[in-house]
Amino acid sequence: MISRFLGKRSQAQEKIESARNLDNDILAAQTGDIHLRNQLLKEYQPFILKITSKVCKRYVDDKDDEFSVALVAFNEAIDAYDQHQKASFLSFSELVMKRRLIDHIRKQQKFQNQLPMTTFEVQDEEDHLLNPVEIKQAWIEYEEHQTQEKRKEEILAYIKELSNYGISLQELVEISPKHKDARANLFSIADILVKDTQMLSYLKERKALPIKDLLLKVEVSRKTIERNRKYIIALVVIQVNEFYFLKDYLQL
Repeated sequence: MISRFLGKRSQAQEKIESARNLDNDILAAQTGDIHLRNQLLKEYQPFILKITSKVCKRYVDDKDDEFSVALVAFNEAIDAYDQHQKASFLSFSELVMKRRLIDHIRKQQKFQNQLPMTTFEVQDEEDHLLNPVEIKQAWIEYEEHQTQEKRKEEILAYIKELSNYGISLQELVEISPKHKDARANLFSIADILVKDTQMLSYLKERKALPIKDLLLKVEVSRKTIERNRKYIIALVVIQVNEFYFLKDYLQL
């Protein structure tokens, strides 16, 4: 068991170190190391071919025009990559290659009524072909993808947490108050509960609302609390677990 754990840890550490080494190589290539740039272009040809074949939905080799397009895009990604964006270079370069290939395919299909992204190309001092519009769009798409993934993870975690209280997401949708004032009132009740250590402990331990204690602190009837019991609990779960996206959705 311990050896298996250490093995997994070692693999994870290797991935981190590999990413760090790649970042260092990218930085060196950006600052003028032509030899290292060419080495990266050669070393990552299998990756470039894989992405190209995926976009083209067919097998592609290094003699195809599409491969040349992707190779140029990969080189662009080296120049445009910003480590401060907290995104891996391979993820970013994949987006740049995909956009470049899609543009190429569109032109091959003679979609002349569409303005190609290459219209906005410029060249830097080292004569590397750059496309600021394309690069910016790649970052936007990457960030949107990351946001979607985080939102999915958060929703799954929320569903799991709700199940501990016998609440399903579908049920929550059905019992949600329709009126803004009613929701605001329940938000306030949930907020009071979250800020009270004893009531929050009661909820976590017994998986039930401390209705008697709540009635001493809120100006609503027992019937209102009981009728909206599950919704109040659902709001508390969001706040306690700091579900960022769900907070935003519920306007907490």
